[in-house]
Amino acid sequence: QEVCENLLQNNVLPLLIGGTHDIDIGQFLGYQSSNKFLNVLTVDAFIDMFGPENGGMHKHHTHKILAHDSHTVFHYAHLAYQTYLVDQDMLAVLEKLYFESYRLGQIREGMEEMEPVIRNADILSFDITSIKRNDAPGNANAQPFGLTGEEACQICWYAGLNQKLSSFGIYEYNPLYDVGGQTSGVIATMIWYFVEGFYMRKHSVDLSHPEFIKYNIALKHDPNKLVFYKNTRSEKWWMEVPYPDNKSMYARNSIVPCSYNDYLAASQGEVPGRWIMMHAKLI
Repeated sequence: QEVCENLLQNNVLPLLIGGTHDIDIGQFLGYQSSNKFLNVLTVDAFIDMFGPENGGMHKHHTHKILAHDSHTVFHYAHLAYQTYLVDQDMLAVLEKLYFESYRLGQIREGMEEMEPVIRNADILSFDITSIKRNDAPGNANAQPFGLTGEEACQICWYAGLNQKLSSFGIYEYNPLYDVGGQTSGVIATMIWYFVEGFYMRKHSVDLSHPEFIKYNIALKHDPNKLVFYKNTRSEKWWMEVPYPDNKSMYARNSIVPCSYNDYLAASQGEVPGRWIMMHAKLI
């Protein structure tokens, strides 16, 4: 916590290569002095929301982060969980809190649809348990199925591009299981892609800049309009989600990364699920 807090205060992005996944609690607590609502993204085959009675901290650290202060975590998203490894009650809790969770199969259907989720994060906590054993065996909990090394690198590249993201942790690497150094090679490549994305960042999203096009989508039987923005250079999309005038602290989270498919859904009269979820949180 102390190291992350100091680095963040000096505008240095901490990149942590940790042991057990619960070290991300320190990564998260490093933001306590920032006084801003945080968007947390976890990549893991498991959802570590068990109670303290069900094992070590590495099994319930996510619960500790989400329960730390409801006014600190604005949004939480979880990528690459495997259904048969996850208690369905945990998924129900995340849905009830208007958080996002995407199973491995959904990522395989279209990695480009995960890009807006990654682009919305302030914190990335990456458990290499999400990568299949054949690609990353250096992990005591390695699973036979999971992300490929290439998919993990693509997630890291998206994260590097995200100008909001200010810390990145890679967890659960254990060299005792890493015969031939294969996993360390995968992690090194993930970091390479993250750094490459980082140096391609733009410093801010200025929606008034000429390279942004604004689209107003009218809905039937609804006087309100859905507002989308497209960056003509990067081809990335954002949507505007209104928030009450007396809650100006939500302004930072009212411009939400989205995909072209969200725009297409709106243009056909369907309110995108991502808009509904964020609107429910903002009101």
